Amino acid sequence: MKKSGNTKNLIIFEIIIAFIFLIYLYPFLLILINSAKDSFAVTQSPLKAPENWSRIFVNIAKIWKDQNINYPSSFKSSVIITSISLISLNVFSSQAAWVLVRTKSKLSSAIFLMFVAAMVIPFQIVMVPLLSWFRNIDSVLGIKLLRTYGGIIFAYLGFGMSLTIFMFHGFIKAIPVSLEEAATIDGCSKPQIFYLIITPLLSPIHATVLILNGIWIWNDYLLPLMILGKGNKIQTFPLAVANFAGAYVKQWDLIMTAILMAIIPIIIFFLILQRYIIKGMTAGSIK
Repeated sequence: MKKSGNTKNLIIFEIIIAFIFLIYLYPFLLILINSAKDSFAVTQSPLKAPENWSRIFVNIAKIWKDQNINYPSSFKSSVIITSISLISLNVFSSQAAWVLVRTKSKLSSAIFLMFVAAMVIPFQIVMVPLLSWFRNIDSVLGIKLLRTYGGIIFAYLGFGMSLTIFMFHGFIKAIPVSLEEAATIDGCSKPQIFYLIITPLLSPIHATVLILNGIWIWNDYLLPLMILGKGNKIQTFPLAVANFAGAYVKQWDLIMTAILMAIIPIIIFFLILQRYIIKGMTAGSIK
């Protein structure tokens, strides 16, 4: 009797989960089906399935050639900014977290608390000071940060470092110190211990951080708008899609297709690494 009751509860729970999944999937399905229509069909029946799915390839070809969105250039810019930012965040944050975990002092604890405190500061508070500092650095030191790859990547490092170090910190705490002590006895230096012993063990949390930061950086709109601005040769996907939507307000089929082409790369990236994300997020919580 008890088993029957548990089965019933499990079925109800699965139905609820399936319903929530459909709610989250609905916007993507709406984009997908409207990418395979013409503009008139999108405005007249946005919820209706397309009559000809091959229309989506026609729309993709138009987006690819359209100079207002410049898909190849915006794709290149997004890949460069996202990949360099992710690699830098993972390398620097893992090293910093390892030093903070293994250095038992009040100073290391204070530094870690500063990183944790920085996570709760709203981005809107530092928007104006950030632009002012970037302009001052350009005028005083001659280092151009606005409207450049270096400036936007540097900004992502600053905003992403706190959460990334926090996640690495929790994961590294679960790694036994005895492994490093044994490596020290065998004659390994500090860099050898980190890169040969610790780094291979960090694969799950590396994948987790790549996914979380990758989705954020790839889809971010406000920070690239501030740093890169409009009309710049360096344009990320969100900026290009926004500019395209402004140029073609009534061509909803092309707008939907542009959005679809922008989200497909990050979906593929997520599917490749998603099996690591739960392991990486939960491993650091057990000590």
